[in-house]
Amino acid sequence: MTKLVVICGATATGKSGLALALARQLGTVILSADSRQVYREFDIGTAKPTLAEQKLVPHYLIDICAPTNTMTVADYQEQAQVLISSISSSPILLVGGTGLYIRSIVQGMKIPRVAPQSELRSQLEEIGQNQLYAMLQQVDPIAVQKIHRHDSVRTLRALEVYYVTGIPISAQQGENPPNYPILQIGLDCNPERLRLRIHKRTEQMIADGLVAEVDYLCQKYGADLSLLNTLGYQEIKQYLAGEISLDAAKELIVLHTRQFAKRQRTWFRAYPQIEWFDANEPDLFAKVLQRVEEFIEK
Repeated sequence: MTKLVVICGATATGKSGLALALARQLGTVILSADSRQVYREFDIGTAKPTLAEQKLVPHYLIDICAPTNTMTVADYQEQAQVLISSISSSPILLVGGTGLYIRSIVQGMKIPRVAPQSELRSQLEEIGQNQLYAMLQQVDPIAVQKIHRHDSVRTLRALEVYYVTGIPISAQQGENPPNYPILQIGLDCNPERLRLRIHKRTEQMIADGLVAEVDYLCQKYGADLSLLNTLGYQEIKQYLAGEISLDAAKELIVLHTRQFAKRQRTWFRAYPQIEWFDANEPDLFAKVLQRVEEFIEK
C-alpha cells in the first residue's frame, strides 16, 4: 500500500535537506509542494533543488509550468494524485511549505476546476466589493457565511466560479480524503534562530547568482511578469532598477521572508495532525528517520 510522509513547515527550516537525506536512506522519491518551484527558470530565488540534488533522488512537481502560465491548486492536485497512484516507491515524501498544496492532497480537497477569467474579473471588479458581496449573498448564501464582507479575493473567486459553471462554489467544495496512510512531520525553530537561517540563506542566494537570475528573467519575460513580484525577486528587481542598494534589497528579502515564515507557521499550527520537530536538533535526522520507520512498519 502507498504511504505518504509529509515534510512541512516554514521557509528556511531545512525541509529540503532533511527530505533529501531521508529519501536517500529509504530509497524513495520526493514530490515538491512549493507553489513557485513548479515554474521553470525560477531556480535560485525559490530555493529549488539543484541539478546535483535532483540526480541523487528523483524529484517531481518542479519545473512543470511555464512562467507565463498559471498553476492552479486544482492543476497541482491532479498531477500530484496521478503521481502518487503511479509511483511504486513507499513511502513517498511530499515536501514543501505551500500549505494549500499539502492540504489539497492530505485532505482531498474538492476544488472547482475553473481557471481565472480575466475579462469576467475585470467586469466584476468595476462593480465594487460591497455590491459584489451582495450579489454573492443572493447566488450562494452558504459560501457567504465563510467569506468576510471585505474579502474581495474570495468574493470574486466565488462569483467567478458561479458565473462560469452555473453552480455555487459551496456546492462544489468539500473533501474526499485519500485511503492511504499519511504521516505529517513539521519542522520549526524559535524566531531568532529562524531569522539567522533566513539571513544565511539570503546571502547564499546572492552568492549563487540571484541578481543575474532576476536580470535574465526581467529581460526575457518583462519586469511586469507576476512571478517577478514575489519574494526575493521583487526586491532584487528594485535593486536592478536603481531604486535601492543591494544591501537594502537583502535586508528587505530577510524582512519579507520572516513575515512570510510567520504566516506559514500560523497556517501549519492550525493542523493537529502534524508532529513537530525542532529544526535545530543535532540528532534531527535520526529522530525523524526513527519516526518514519515506525510509520512504515505499521
